Amino acid sequence: MSWTLLVALVLALGLAFLAALARRIELTRMQRRVNERERAVRSGSAKAQLQHPVIDLTRCLGCGACVKACPEQGVLELVHGQAMVVNGARCTGVSACETVCPVDAITVTLTDTEKRRDIPAISVELEAVGTPGLFLAGEVTAHALIKTAIDQGTAVADEVARRRGVDTAAREEALDLCVVGAGPAGLACSLEAKKHGLSFVTLDQEAGPGGTVAKYPRRKLVLTQPVDLPLHGRLDRKSYTKEELVDLWQKIARDEHLPIHGGEEFKGLTREPDGTFVVQTGAHSYRARNVCLALGRRGTPRKLGVPGEDLPKVAYSLLDASSYQNRRILVVGGGDSAVEAAVALAEQPGNQVTISYRNESFFRIRQRTEERLNESLAAGRLRVLWRSTVTAIDAHAVHVELTDGPSRGVLEIPNDEVFVMAGGLAPLDVLERSGVSFDPALRAPISSVTEQGSGLTRALGIGLCLAVLALGFALWNADYYTLPLEERPVHEGFSHLRPSSGLGLWFGVAATALIVVNLLYLLRRAQKRGFSFGTLKAWMTSHVATGVLALLLATLHGGMAPRDTVGGHALWALVVLLVTGAIGRYFYAYVPRAANGRELELEEVKLRLSRLSESWDESQRAFVEHARAEINASIAARQWSSSLVGRALALLGGQRDLRRLLHSLESEGQRQHVPEVKLREALTIARHAHHTALMAAHFEDLRALLNGWRYVHRWVAALMVVLLVVHICYALIYGSPDFTGGAH
Repeated sequence: MSWTLLVALVLALGLAFLAALARRIELTRMQRRVNERERAVRSGSAKAQLQHPVIDLTRCLGCGACVKACPEQGVLELVHGQAMVVNGARCTGVSACETVCPVDAITVTLTDTEKRRDIPAISVELEAVGTPGLFLAGEVTAHALIKTAIDQGTAVADEVARRRGVDTAAREEALDLCVVGAGPAGLACSLEAKKHGLSFVTLDQEAGPGGTVAKYPRRKLVLTQPVDLPLHGRLDRKSYTKEELVDLWQKIARDEHLPIHGGEEFKGLTREPDGTFVVQTGAHSYRARNVCLALGRRGTPRKLGVPGEDLPKVAYSLLDASSYQNRRILVVGGGDSAVEAAVALAEQPGNQVTISYRNESFFRIRQRTEERLNESLAAGRLRVLWRSTVTAIDAHAVHVELTDGPSRGVLEIPNDEVFVMAGGLAPLDVLERSGVSFDPALRAPISSVTEQGSGLTRALGIGLCLAVLALGFALWNADYYTLPLEERPVHEGFSHLRPSSGLGLWFGVAATALIVVNLLYLLRRAQKRGFSFGTLKAWMTSHVATGVLALLLATLHGGMAPRDTVGGHALWALVVLLVTGAIGRYFYAYVPRAANGRELELEEVKLRLSRLSESWDESQRAFVEHARAEINASIAARQWSSSLVGRALALLGGQRDLRRLLHSLESEGQRQHVPEVKLREALTIARHAHHTALMAAHFEDLRALLNGWRYVHRWVAALMVVLLVVHICYALIYGSPDFTGGAH
């Protein structure tokens, strides 16, 4: 007995320790993700410049499929058991998260479309609104993905071919199509135009196809999705180097004898009275009935507007880092291209590389770039000047102003080369002159992403219908199902309703088959290789439907009277499984939603506090920084560092701690002569932040307790499978034509 107690105590304490440790690791991970989100909000990179994921917290189950599917780490993370957009600026628009979400809880959409004036107004056919025959494709449409560019270019050529088929007034002296740009969109449009037999020409300011990709640094990895190029076939690989992809495109252009005219810079186009376009380049003009502008968005490089920027040592792109060795180099910018160039330059012998970036951290860089950056920083190969601005460039030095930190002021840095990678200015002027409108009122409205609800009402309605059908069948045969078990063998319906033969047996077979299909969902959700057909959404719907149907059929199979047997226990396990599944599918999202709602509210409060000092005098800003540090420390102690018991006690002691904090801040503000109005504003924000953090912590604790349904659901599923297997074996061994359902 003593041995049993000792072993049980060791096991119980071990499990409790592991559970507490796992919980502490989970809270630490969430704290890190929330902090990253707050930094992204402060730096303005929480939202992407173009496409951005939006999460419906009323539906999100916290399955993590979106996080796993996203090709760029750090865009999405799980916080409080639900997906959260941490760094939207890293979103590349692949929309893999939207595709794999089993409950339609995530949508990838363009941001701030009602205000932006850099997104063209185009129809669903990619035609410029108000200018028939003028099409756009690729990055210029505000979609940066290579696959999307190829799809759009193909669609434009298809549309032109369709219209040519019904245009009986077509004139031979004008081309069917003029494609401007030989990047992925222009190349796909050209290939599809040749496939349809269109007369066309493709123009590009560079010597050959490649577009923006051809200007990437040497050996840069280009991520794509598997795509289909017209006349070539499928590109199955998901990753190519820049050289591999450009070489492939050039080979395709040569093999297909595409009429690509390189070295022709697009200057604009005009339209003749008969509707024919005249495309002007620096050297020639071309007449075409349709035009596809696949120019990209970069346009001309963005300049700094500082003295010395026109010096020969200033460049706006980097093609080959190995050409620069034993040089003192400054890279200006914080995007992926800038950091990637700086890292590549830092890896060359003898280089001293510095990055100047106006924000406090890099949030728009991809994971692989961040990893290389961290390696270079750790090795001392480069340094970063945060919150810095270049003010002047000399022949042998650059002047950089630091706007934050203890080293505020202007630094003079010895320098041989400057790379300005601050993005580009989209060719909006030339596009507008060509007939492309950027008026938000002319763009097709993008439906705003709103909360859809958990779908509980619809699910309950469907479940009710199925249950009513089962009840109707049971009532139709009530004279059999209401009889005691020992009297059923003499009933005329016994031969086809009993569990061992006829319809009753088929009910059991169908229930078993549905359970097997139901369990296959786990394999599909885990995205096991070789088992990835169908969408996760369809599998989730099937998971719910098969679960309900299996229970109803199993109930009829058991003759509406489950007994204290293996089969009866399997049926009750199926009931528990359905209940815990319903909790997970429909009810569990409400508590995490509340916790994440408080987290977002707290984020806004902290942002208000950080911006509070912007309108204050320099002498008063120190108080705001002190208040922010005190509040953040208090929040961390209550929200992340404390235990469940500690936070429960905080319900009683929280107000006392808050009063102590506010009194301390008020005394500090009075010592620093902060005006009464501003002091009250800071204390109000502090009170709001403390209260919101405490509520977020309590919701998280409640979520952690409710999270037990997941384990109940899984273990009951395992128990049900075991009981079902034993029940089937029992029936096969002892079953006979005269079997009376004793197993039930």
